Amino acid sequence: MTKTAPASNRRVAAAYIRVSTDDQLEYSPDSQLAKIRSYADANDMELPESFIFMDEGISGRTADKRPAFQALIGTAKCRPRPFDVVLLWKFSRFARSREDSIVYKSMLRKQLGIEVISVSENIGDDKLSVLIEAMIEAMDEYYSINLAEEVRRGMTQRAEQGKYNTYAPFGYRIERGQYVPDTAAAPVVRKIFADYLAGIPLLRIAREVSAMGVCTRFGNAFDSRQVEYILRNPVYIGKVRFTPTGRVPRGQHNPDTLTVDSRHEPLVDLSVYQAVQRRLDEQKRLYAPYSRTAGSAFLLKGLVKCSACGGTLTQAVRGESLQCHNYAKGRCTVSHSVRISLLTSAVLEQIERDFAGQEVTITVPDQTPSRSTPEDDLLSHQLAREWGKLRRIRMAYESGIDTLAEYQAGKARITAQIEQLEREMQHAERAALAQARKTVQDRSACAEEQNIALRSFVRKIVFDRTHNSFSIQYYI
Repeated sequence: MTKTAPASNRRVAAAYIRVSTDDQLEYSPDSQLAKIRSYADANDMELPESFIFMDEGISGRTADKRPAFQALIGTAKCRPRPFDVVLLWKFSRFARSREDSIVYKSMLRKQLGIEVISVSENIGDDKLSVLIEAMIEAMDEYYSINLAEEVRRGMTQRAEQGKYNTYAPFGYRIERGQYVPDTAAAPVVRKIFADYLAGIPLLRIAREVSAMGVCTRFGNAFDSRQVEYILRNPVYIGKVRFTPTGRVPRGQHNPDTLTVDSRHEPLVDLSVYQAVQRRLDEQKRLYAPYSRTAGSAFLLKGLVKCSACGGTLTQAVRGESLQCHNYAKGRCTVSHSVRISLLTSAVLEQIERDFAGQEVTITVPDQTPSRSTPEDDLLSHQLAREWGKLRRIRMAYESGIDTLAEYQAGKARITAQIEQLEREMQHAERAALAQARKTVQDRSACAEEQNIALRSFVRKIVFDRTHNSFSIQYYI
């Protein structure tokens, strides 16, 4: 609904009031409004209640986070012009960013014909007032930046001393300035760590915790993200974590983050926490984002892709079938539902046919699960040394240290050794591939072990629901 000014010959004013959480009592909304009303009365201005805009507990650094300010600007753009002037207690209430101040003041004054007046900073109306106002704005912005730096410096110092800078995380409460275990929530934290180490997926843990009637500290139901945040948080091993340069996006690492020993009681052992981190890292490396959290472990987990959109097929609610994750979210138009047991049997049969009677060499990229053994690592190290020797004797020949005959003899000897090592590595690789295939077919092996073995030689499996077919792409 458009706000319009009442009919009157007096100039109509609007008031903008902002109070940050760190402002003192004299900067309160009531005291600001009192000053503005007094100014309006003294200067024969009318200030309707509908034109009083107030942001409380909000920083003035950016305009886009101030809803009342945005409402003021939106109302100012209405036609006919709703008011003639915007009254402020101080220019710092309008903006602490010179960029915002210039943009919005220019729009109000030049485009809409609306003045912006500070009732406590009488700068006059001559050309010198432009310079004075700019100096005031520059000082305000400096104050804002300096205050933020001082606050950040103080918070960093607290973190370096092992003190907290925020509310108590789930599992703790604050008592006498210190984190102490919450008798109701602490056991839930320990259960989350134990369940994840036992192989239970993140989403299932979240659902089980929510089914217990447990909510996050903000009263929300648990989801996989909250569970992962708990598992990643070093506060549960007696540390505090703080990033002086700002918040870190989920899943990313900031080298400026401080992790410091604190005095509060840990909820989990260091060995448990480290084992959880290794498992989280391995799951992240192996599986697509959505297949990490949903469903239980199974042979084809994270490997089956949708032929229509390329998305990963994940377990449906009951866990007996797969469906394209994007289709479940409405981002793919083709259903790829397939029973896990049927697809697994078909894939295993196809693998046996593909490798029947053949000696296939699989080249495994660095990002795939390794099949290497200590013997494989030794062979790789020896091969690297021989290639180094070959480069050095060539440099010796080119530098005139060795004769051509010496170089040729050395090259023949080293080349023969390289060829021998490469044959041994190929033999070891074929043996590792055979062992991986055996693990995949072994019904007594656990599903996660089978999945890792399958990933060591299968890049992905593309399932085509329309033709009821699939293709296996190997690392060859």
